[in-house]
Amino acid sequence: MASLHIDRLLETVIRTGASDLHLTVGRPPVIRLHGHLRSLETKTLGPEDTVALMKAITPERNQQELQEEGGTDYGFSFGELGRFRVAIFKQKGNVACVLRLIPNKILTFEQIGLPAICRALCRRPRGMFLVTGPTGSGKTTTLATMLDYVNSNLDRHIVTMEDPIEYYHTHRKSLMNQREIGIDVPSFSESLRRVLRQDPDVILVGELRDLETMESAIRAAETGHLVFSTLHTTGCQGTINRIVDAFPVSQQEQIRVQLSTNLIATLSQALLPRIPKGMVAAYEFMVTTPAIANLIRENKTFRIDSAIQTGKKYGMQLLDEHLWTLYEQGAVSAEDCVDRSRHAGVMQDKIDAHRRGLDASQLPDDDEDRPVFRAS
Repeated sequence: MASLHIDRLLETVIRTGASDLHLTVGRPPVIRLHGHLRSLETKTLGPEDTVALMKAITPERNQQELQEEGGTDYGFSFGELGRFRVAIFKQKGNVACVLRLIPNKILTFEQIGLPAICRALCRRPRGMFLVTGPTGSGKTTTLATMLDYVNSNLDRHIVTMEDPIEYYHTHRKSLMNQREIGIDVPSFSESLRRVLRQDPDVILVGELRDLETMESAIRAAETGHLVFSTLHTTGCQGTINRIVDAFPVSQQEQIRVQLSTNLIATLSQALLPRIPKGMVAAYEFMVTTPAIANLIRENKTFRIDSAIQTGKKYGMQLLDEHLWTLYEQGAVSAEDCVDRSRHAGVMQDKIDAHRRGLDASQLPDDDEDRPVFRAS
């Protein structure tokens, strides 16, 4: 009964184009569709329902981890229809599950709207390319697109470290080895320690989650490898500060020097509901030019935003500029635009001015003295 039930729920997710399925006690199953939560018209789940649904899809090893640790993550294939990334956890003593649909088809640069220069950066022999943004902002999809480009066009040995593996890649022009944390190797840091002996050209580190992983990833970029990774930060300037601040004060100057020479680009993204349906990504993009490398080295990251504004010819742009463009095109709502912007007060003023028929481009770009939450 449970396995039939879970199959029907997973088919519903795929058929409707939902991104996630939530199963928790006291609510019917809930899907996230175009960024919004929608309850399915089925019965309210009880404690025994969520346990049965969990057991229908969860390997023994993960069920054991759930008992011991109170949570577990893994990925599984649902026939030919798609893959799911699963997070199972305990809440109020009951089992809850969240399943994220990983699309079968890897999108192209054009489909996800990546800056054209990303192609050239993916051909670089060494350096570090960071994709940042909050959870659920499409970082994994962006990285899958870039790796697919390398895999299809260049002869490289690509080694990925993922927790869990989301997009499955096949060998094309490149050789592709994907290692899953917890199954193929115990941790990101252990995987990075061993990867340099595996003759890699391109390395994907699923997430820079601790100091040791950051150090190893920067060292790998320094020793002549192209390293892709993600961080949960907003904005390119915030990403640099987050990495530097993770290190002890005595090492921070050295890390700034290493970042200034090894970081090739940072792409910070947010995912918004598109009007009338679907999702659209807004990007902040920074290429490490000699001018930006100097700002990183000299600890003047507060000037990075203005350097991005003057770097348009490299495809650089600030997140708020892209959000404004999407709003002007009618692709996103004013509310979502303000919610995702880095300077919410400025964005609200621009939108108010635009609605009154004034020239919004004449408003100041800084909101240092402004409260973040304003009445519209």
